[in-house]
Amino acid sequence: MPDNFDHASARADHRCDILIAGAGFAGALTALILNSRGFSVCVVEKGRHPRFAIGESSTPVADLLLRELSTRYDLPWLYPFSRYGSWQEAHPEIVCGIKRGFSYFKHYPGKEFSTDAAHSQELLVAASTSDRLSDTNWLRADFDAFLVERVKEAGILYLDATDIVAAERDGDWTVHAIHNGAAPNSITPPGTTSSLIITAHFFIDATGGGALLEKLLSVSSSSEGFETNSYGLFSHFDDLPRWTNWLEQRGIATNDFPYDPDHSALHQVLDEGWIWVLRFNDRRTSVGFALDGRKAPPGDASPQQQWAQLLAKYPTIGELLDGAKLSSVPGKLIRSGRLQRKVGRCCGPGWVALPHTAGFVDPLFSSGIAHSITGIKKLAGILQDHWNNPNVLQEDLREYERAVFTELRLIDKLVAGCYLTMPCFGLFQAWSMLYFAATITGEQRLIRGETGGYFLGADNPAIWQMVEECWAALMPLCGGKPSPAQPSPAAVRHFTDLVREKIAPFNIAGLMDPEARNMYRHTVAVL
Repeated sequence: MPDNFDHASARADHRCDILIAGAGFAGALTALILNSRGFSVCVVEKGRHPRFAIGESSTPVADLLLRELSTRYDLPWLYPFSRYGSWQEAHPEIVCGIKRGFSYFKHYPGKEFSTDAAHSQELLVAASTSDRLSDTNWLRADFDAFLVERVKEAGILYLDATDIVAAERDGDWTVHAIHNGAAPNSITPPGTTSSLIITAHFFIDATGGGALLEKLLSVSSSSEGFETNSYGLFSHFDDLPRWTNWLEQRGIATNDFPYDPDHSALHQVLDEGWIWVLRFNDRRTSVGFALDGRKAPPGDASPQQQWAQLLAKYPTIGELLDGAKLSSVPGKLIRSGRLQRKVGRCCGPGWVALPHTAGFVDPLFSSGIAHSITGIKKLAGILQDHWNNPNVLQEDLREYERAVFTELRLIDKLVAGCYLTMPCFGLFQAWSMLYFAATITGEQRLIRGETGGYFLGADNPAIWQMVEECWAALMPLCGGKPSPAQPSPAAVRHFTDLVREKIAPFNIAGLMDPEARNMYRHTVAVL
């Protein structure tokens, strides 16, 4: 903590240009970027690091943006985190995992997993050509704590165990906070609380939820308007059996896989949702069910009871996870409420929310990290360019808000279609290609060095037309009332042909090539 913080005082006042609430990776990275451009920054964190956060995985877009931010803002230490190989060379002590792509395997109630030579119950979409160049699964506790140490080393005022309780704005913000507990080397007795007042010209909410905006500005958060309706049941586990080993022990061929699915964002697709399996390069694995709240409401079951029920319903999943040992952190199963949320506003005079605070849809396509970094890049540019011109600054922030809300709508539509199609894997295989077509468009934009634009090409009318036309065709198959439990094979083929036609203008990676047999070896240029 900076020397100007008076540990012995019952009150300490701080002034800064920009106050950031929340020291997860997004808040900490934003602070480091703004500090590099001469802004005085204060970061306030309600908890303390290291802290548990569910595992997340990066994508090629996230990696491209990390490299761009590293170069643009003179943060050379950030660059190695954009690839697994360079991460291991620079910081092997920070736990992560290899993520070669997205892997999907379809399971049916009461049946052991099986497939065929055409991989009719499988889908593997590679995003890199080698382990060294691959994306990564982030152990957020380690990576977030590392970034916070960088914040401290940069001389940025960092206040942890500090709860913001009120704020008012009269030109500048006056923020009232309570620090809970004694800081290291403090003469303040443990358990003591002290009040703080922080004066800032601008405020950024990087908390990752809507509670602070509700408390300070009466900006409500809601799940209304989302097509997706899902919740999570999850934890971290030690020494989880490998999926590839299970397949090989059952005589299921893996020799034509483009990569080891245990080195990927592994999805086990169910009728009522899916399971994520994100391995780290120590003993730990992040495992969780993401379940459709309309098809599989938790009811009165405890998290442990619901977990056991799901393992009993899907025999292969039960075999893999039955008796799995919980990691010491968090040491328990956690069940979330509904994941979908969006704030009523994500900017106003003197304040803005990062994308992960503005809203969230679902972890299905690992979009969270890339969406957050997209927003950080935009906001850093807006604040740097228009800091002294409040009218233009506010106009650009309103455009930022339009972008974030439009991006959330597109993510929601793409994810909702996947939940609808999970009972019929042929439809799922086809619908998911819309996401990959959209993300390829965004990757190509970044590779060409084009600035601006919305995440996943959400500002491109052709992307929206593609999605909406396929959505309209999907509804009679699995969204209409009444609708058949399983569409006919002919209907699935017709829908697949339609998606193939609609993604054609964006498809530079051979998606939906029948000869690939659902095994896509590389879908993006060498990054």
